[in-house]
Amino acid sequence: MSLYLLAFLIGVVAGLRSFLPLAATGLAAHAGLLSLQGGPLAFLGNAVVAYILAGLALAELVADKLPQIPNRKTPGPFVFRIVSGSVCGAAIGAQGGALVGGLIAGALGAVAGTLGGAAVRARLADAFGRDWPAALLEDAVAILIAVLVVKSA
Repeated sequence: MSLYLLAFLIGVVAGLRSFLPLAATGLAAHAGLLSLQGGPLAFLGNAVVAYILAGLALAELVADKLPQIPNRKTPGPFVFRIVSGSVCGAAIGAQGGALVGGLIAGALGAVAGTLGGAAVRARLADAFGRDWPAALLEDAVAILIAVLVVKSA
């Protein structure tokens, strides 16, 4: 699979869950699945950083279901998702010497994931009659894509 497509997909994950792609790339780099040593994103593979990101991703999976969490399309969360997608896309792109291309693909994926994810989740919530099952389905899709991307990079 093309590194650009993988970078775009990890960006989509950022649009669904902002910390999940950071945790996935960090844990993958720490485990040696992604080679980031010597590059500007090597810090992601540091054990402390990877485990902190994993903890933040788990907290986000819980917090996402709370009513006081701001909408992902508001400026702060939207920008953070783009940053997360960009960083993770760059990490995926770096596997083939395409750090900048991966960064751009990740950013585009984050925009698509944010807008598309919000629209799909709203439709699913309407179909289910409540948000909880739609949110859990979104979690499962985001986790599955993140795992597949880091294993394929």
